[in-house]
Amino acid sequence: MLSSAPSPGRPPAAPAQPSARASWHLGVNALVAGWLGLFVVGVFVHPFVPVARWLLVHLLLLGAVSNAIVIWSGHFAASVLRLPEADRGAPAAWRLGVLNAGAVAVVAGMVAGMWPVVLAGGGAVGGAVLAHAVWLVRLLKRALPARFSMTVRYYVAASSALPAGAVLGVLMARGGHPDELAARMLVAHEFVNLLGWVGLTIAGTLITLWPTMLRTRVADGAERAARRALPLLVAGLALAAAAALAGPPPAAAAGVLLYAAGLVLAGTPWVREARGKPPRAFAPWSVALGCVWLAGSLIALAAVLVTAPSWSAVAERTPALTAPLAAGWIAQVLLGALSFLVPVVLGGGPAAVRAATAALEGAWAARLTAGNVSLLLCVLPVPSTVRVVCSMVLLWVLVHFLVLLVRTVLRSRRARRSPAPDGPAPVPAPLPGPPAGPDRHRLLGGVAAGLAAVVLAVAGGAALDTRSLPVLATSPAATGDGGEVTPTGETTTVEVTVKDMRFTPADVDVPAGDRLVVEFRNTGTDQHDLVLESGKRTGRLAPGDRETLDAGVIGRDLEGWCSVVGHRQMGMVFAVNVTGSGTDGDGTAAGGKDSGDPAGSGHTGHTGGGEDTPASGAAEDFDPMAEPAEGFEARDAVLPPAAGGTEPRTHRRTLTVRETEREVAPGVRQTLWTFGGTAPGPVLRGRVGDTFEITLVNDGSIGHSIDFHAGALAPDRPMRTIQPGESLTYRFTAERSGVWMYHCSTMPMSAHIANGMFGAVVVDPPDLPEVDREYLLVQSESYFGPQGGTADMGKITAEKPDAVVFNGYANQYAHDPLTARVGERVRVWVLAAGPNRDTAFHVVGGQFDTLYEEGSYRLRPDDPGKGGAQVLGLAPASGGFVELAFPEAGTYPFVSHRMTDAERGAKGVFEVRR
Repeated sequence: MLSSAPSPGRPPAAPAQPSARASWHLGVNALVAGWLGLFVVGVFVHPFVPVARWLLVHLLLLGAVSNAIVIWSGHFAASVLRLPEADRGAPAAWRLGVLNAGAVAVVAGMVAGMWPVVLAGGGAVGGAVLAHAVWLVRLLKRALPARFSMTVRYYVAASSALPAGAVLGVLMARGGHPDELAARMLVAHEFVNLLGWVGLTIAGTLITLWPTMLRTRVADGAERAARRALPLLVAGLALAAAAALAGPPPAAAAGVLLYAAGLVLAGTPWVREARGKPPRAFAPWSVALGCVWLAGSLIALAAVLVTAPSWSAVAERTPALTAPLAAGWIAQVLLGALSFLVPVVLGGGPAAVRAATAALEGAWAARLTAGNVSLLLCVLPVPSTVRVVCSMVLLWVLVHFLVLLVRTVLRSRRARRSPAPDGPAPVPAPLPGPPAGPDRHRLLGGVAAGLAAVVLAVAGGAALDTRSLPVLATSPAATGDGGEVTPTGETTTVEVTVKDMRFTPADVDVPAGDRLVVEFRNTGTDQHDLVLESGKRTGRLAPGDRETLDAGVIGRDLEGWCSVVGHRQMGMVFAVNVTGSGTDGDGTAAGGKDSGDPAGSGHTGHTGGGEDTPASGAAEDFDPMAEPAEGFEARDAVLPPAAGGTEPRTHRRTLTVRETEREVAPGVRQTLWTFGGTAPGPVLRGRVGDTFEITLVNDGSIGHSIDFHAGALAPDRPMRTIQPGESLTYRFTAERSGVWMYHCSTMPMSAHIANGMFGAVVVDPPDLPEVDREYLLVQSESYFGPQGGTADMGKITAEKPDAVVFNGYANQYAHDPLTARVGERVRVWVLAAGPNRDTAFHVVGGQFDTLYEEGSYRLRPDDPGKGGAQVLGLAPASGGFVELAFPEAGTYPFVSHRMTDAERGAKGVFEVRR
């Protein structure tokens, strides 16, 4: 009986009955392509859905990769055991159907926050793969002894791992676990699924697929090496997973290293095969590069496990390996294998196989180069815009492959349906031999084209990310040199570091005429730079980075500072003091500038919008009486109800830091730093006992953090500042009720809050009665910088806001009123977000019969003294709610009764109808 897959070391033969096999594989591999298509869609919509990072990873791995593993492990198992028809039919279709139904349920349940759906889906996924493992064992028992039966044993081990990973995944989705246990389960889940389910499958497949792709024979000893490697791989995986659940991180590192040793043992023959017959096409190169990414990721993983002080730290560091493992290793191996196998299973004869292979390899050198170089840049500390652009290049590589795949399949089907030409039968074509491969010039041209695409992407990203460019000169001194002086030919070199938002040293003495070289090292916890008034500056440096600044020949005193918003006002200033003949006796620099204004520009303090530029335009354009443009709609102030049920729930949300230009008052636009694109950020609501699991993703240009007042826990790690491109997961349990503030806690905190980085978490008091309407109003201040700029730090420190607003826009509810009906019970939650001003919330014409402030009732409707309240007074970061009913139809203004704030924009209207 002929095998239905290419035999190792031989070119693929034309199948005797290609239509049945081709039809089966077209149908089932459409599932793989469909999940890859959903992944592409997910890239564009993930900022708008919960659990966004989880969603992207699982669309690729749970959806596309798991389907591919079940399909192709069945195909290879049936082939090497010489039972070519065993992988098709109703049982296989049922297994795939249950697997995909389960995967859809898991994804839908996680997005919707419905754990019972996740439980059902996880059970279906685990059950389908377990049934696949049982089928593989039965296939082994049924078949005659075969040379490469070891491959099937790898598949059995892999299929036995996934159900354990599914159990861990479902338990994590349930939530409510202590942080350390949650971190252990997450890491064990990743070990079992990535190194077990995916890793063992790839290792078993490459035993035969790798030499087949190279068109060479299996190396001597390959079967023996694979047989010896499997126990090492399984033992390493078991040790790593067990240590993750019950041991210290270094023990898991030992398991990872044991697993890596098994891969080295199994892969040594693959290296010999490649040395004898080097890769000459897309498929083997894609698989080889994927294995390189795996090797680097395992080394990095072992380093994380050895150095991390706890499992929580491991869980926070391992997301950095997601892209190398998912895109670098797994996706590249998947695409390489599909590009080789799909033409074979499509069949149609040697000529058709060659044509399909050539179609799938279009521009392969450029695609591989662009994809791998872009991925390398994504894992390096580059500006966030550059990282986004490189991610788009990676997405283009995937989309391009999907287009080629669909086009190749459609052409093959059209060719099958075309009637055979009349006349004598054609002479059979010879079996396809080794491909000629691209000539050296074409190959180098493709590599150059891929590099050029990445270079253009990086250049475009850097151009778009204006914050990574030098600060423009704002005074005559910025275009000059260090003053007129005779050069001495000597160089003064100083080392400057950062400590507690200060330069160390904060000033240096330089002999007049010396060249100054500053070795600047960022030893702080946030991004910093060093800018001199002469125009010389470093780039923005991440923590731990360093750069040499050549300040040129120094002839006068110079001032310097950090240009990151607010850092100068926090004390990050630097002084260059000239000694010797460079200054006059009266203290005037040799260059003629008075030392009180070293730049000679009259600019003695920072009043700009965050980048040391003068504020202009926005404050002057603000008119509290102005009308917004036609069609204006206020931010929806309706507070959605808490989820039903009495059992504690886990709320998962991804908050992505974005810098967004928005209108904040009629005719006034500002660049806001936001959680999720809005200021205030998204509202979170739950009940006492609920767990909140928030993933913070920094897509901004500087460091940011998040602090949830609704949780009580040590701030050291969850509230730490993360740099652009990084993420962290913040878990807390709401133990007490109230309306709690969350905000960025990166210094200077006032600047980050004033720029929009705040929001509300509403935790319902027990037995909170239902009302007819609920609204949430978050009061904050606006300190206008230039039109389109960020908040003015000078105004923030002086506590002189231009506007005070509810829900981020001046007077918006005066233009688009809140509504109610006569006699309806209305609850209004209020949070004073600051950063500096308190509030005195008052409804003109209304009286409050319920007042809840900072976690306790101060007034309730059943008060025997028939008391009432006129104001809910809240200090910055305080919150509460009031309840009232409107006695008759009409217009009821609401304000902060700190009247100058009401006149600056802190007012709105209740429009009450019968």
